[in-house]
Amino acid sequence: MRSPHGERRPGREVDNAVSRTSYPKGKIKALLLEGVHPAAAEMLREEGFQVETAGKALEGAALARAVSGVHLLGIRSKTHLTAEALSAAARLLAVGCFCIGTNQVDLRAACLAGIPVFNSPFSNTRSVAELTIAEAVALHRQVFEKSRRMHAGEWDKSADGSHEVRGRTMGIIGYGRIGSQVSVLAESMGMRVVFFDVLPRLALGNARACRTMVEVLEQSDVVTLHVPATDQTDGLIGAPEIRRMRPGAALINNARGNVVDVAALAAAITSGHLAGAAADVFPEEPSGKGDPFRSELCGLPNVILTPHIGGSTEEAQESIARDVASKFVKFINVGTTTGAVNVPEVELPPQGDRRLASGDGPRRHRILHFHRNVPGVLSAMHGTIARLGANVAAEYLQTNRDVGYVVLDVDPTDGEKVMAGVREIPETIRVRMLW
Repeated sequence: MRSPHGERRPGREVDNAVSRTSYPKGKIKALLLEGVHPAAAEMLREEGFQVETAGKALEGAALARAVSGVHLLGIRSKTHLTAEALSAAARLLAVGCFCIGTNQVDLRAACLAGIPVFNSPFSNTRSVAELTIAEAVALHRQVFEKSRRMHAGEWDKSADGSHEVRGRTMGIIGYGRIGSQVSVLAESMGMRVVFFDVLPRLALGNARACRTMVEVLEQSDVVTLHVPATDQTDGLIGAPEIRRMRPGAALINNARGNVVDVAALAAAITSGHLAGAAADVFPEEPSGKGDPFRSELCGLPNVILTPHIGGSTEEAQESIARDVASKFVKFINVGTTTGAVNVPEVELPPQGDRRLASGDGPRRHRILHFHRNVPGVLSAMHGTIARLGANVAAEYLQTNRDVGYVVLDVDPTDGEKVMAGVREIPETIRVRMLW
């Protein structure tokens, strides 16, 4: 429900003293969309949560209906959680992006609603790096073009335009976790590696950092992109940048669809300036399996097109599923927000069997309090606690620009009254109690 001040402040969720959370686990509802790996549903069900799954993304009214009453929402890259969609999810406690990126979620709207958004930024790193190397080899050998001709009944054993990758130059734009792994794999195959990143990066092996992106474009036989989707990377590689690439070079985009001007890339391949390309991501992508796909790159020679599968190995998807699901579990059971991309990160110890100093009685209660980050909130909270005569055994606090996250461990006899008191603080966004 909403408070008189307009904050997202759901009614207190009652539980018995046996459960670790203030809401019976059997009533926690999780919805996993877009074919999230079954390991996530398995982990959440083992915790006693209710879990529903769907293979496709949802939009508009269908999404609003689906998230109504849901406590945990898992998505991948196609479901767009706007502020409007989030407002329809009155009971939503957390969102999990079972992928690397989170730009499909209105992170600030989720933050202001006290909804942590978790992702898995490292779990599919190796899978994307391996695909990139495979594509670099396939492009240099024109494997897909040779295969296409064979399927058409044409036997062409010519070596024209086919090269070993050994001795050739791999240019990497974005030298983070994926780009640096590509660097190591490429060098192990005898390639020379140059790279550019907007941040200072330690070069691995014999890779060499370039001062500008243009330097990389001008000296590379194959350029691969590993940058996030930001305002700065939107249209990063357009016609002017492609013209700076070596004649006969190839371009690989396994990063984000809006990074490359697809029409300019198609024109460069048609004209013969570039010898080939590989793309796993596109500015506009179908929402699910079986939906039609269209691109200017379709049908062009020596162009490898894949349906956003850079991280789609069984190993990576299972790793992502377990990573994000474990963050869900820690947040619901303990209150930990470590790994959230939009709210303050607080790493909390388990409540476990921490009992009163006398050794008697139930565990202390834990109060989780999201509030607007403005002056005076902590003073009001401490004043409330002092007036109530409550005993606080531990207090944790982190803030960002918009919100603060305070966690209080209090004696069981004080839990109800402290929770009621802090809920009345005008800046409160939401408050939850763990038994």
